[in-house]
Amino acid sequence: MMMRAMKIGAAALLALGLGTGVAAASEAVHIEKQEWSFNGAFGTFDRASLQRGYQVYKEVCASCHSMKYLSFRNLADLGFSEAEVKALAAQYEYPALDESGEATTRKGLPADRFHSPFANELAARASNGGALPPDLSLIAKARVGGPDYLYALLTGYHETPAGFTLNAGMNYNAAFPGHQIAMAKPLNDDQVTYADGTKATVAQMAHDVSTFLMWTAEPKLEERKRAGVKVMGFLAILTVFSFLTYLRVRKKVQGH
Repeated sequence: MMMRAMKIGAAALLALGLGTGVAAASEAVHIEKQEWSFNGAFGTFDRASLQRGYQVYKEVCASCHSMKYLSFRNLADLGFSEAEVKALAAQYEYPALDESGEATTRKGLPADRFHSPFANELAARASNGGALPPDLSLIAKARVGGPDYLYALLTGYHETPAGFTLNAGMNYNAAFPGHQIAMAKPLNDDQVTYADGTKATVAQMAHDVSTFLMWTAEPKLEERKRAGVKVMGFLAILTVFSFLTYLRVRKKVQGH
C-alpha cells in the first residue's frame, strides 16, 4: 500500500510539470531567459510587479497551491501599507477557540501564515485527481531555470501540434519536458483586473507572478546583493592600498 502511494505521488508531481527526475531526463527543453529587474549585481525587485504578482497568486494560483512559509506581514516588503496587510489577512478565516474552549473561527491576522486552499493532503489530492499541488513558497529556487522556467511554463500552453500524440487528461506545453502536463492552462488574458491599470495579458501575468515567486523564494535577495557590493568595494579599496604599500616597500628595498 505504501509503495503504491509513493508511485501515485511521483506520478502526480510529474504530471503537474513540477517534478525534476524522469521528466527532465526524458527530453531537454530550451528555456529562454527573460529580462528581470532583480538580475545583476545591482538588481532590485519591481514593487509594482510584486504586488501584481501577489494578486495573480491570490486570485488564480491560491485555489490549488499553498504558500505555507509566508505570513501576511511579509507583504509589507512588497510595498503594502500596514492597513492593507491587515485587510488582506482579514479576508480569511482561521480556526480558534472561544472563551468556553469551543471551536470557532476568527479573522486572519498579519502574523498568520498564508491560508491553505485545502485542510490536508488527502483533501488536496481528492480535489486534483490524486495529484498533490506543490507548495509554491520556494518553487522559484527549487526548479532549474527558476523564474525563467516558471514564465516559460505559464506561457507554454499551445494547441497540440499535428502528429503529436497527447495522452488523455493531459495538456500540451512547449516548456515542459515531454510536452505533456496535467495542469490545465491557468492564465488567460484579462483574467484579473490590475489596480494600477496594467493590461493583464498572459505574458504580463506570467511575468508578474514569476517575479512574486522569486521574491517568496529569496526575500533577502536585495539585502544580499547590497552586502555583496559593499564587500567587493571594500576588497577593491584594500587591493589598491595593498598595491601602493607594495610599491613603497619595493622602492625602499631598491634604494638600499
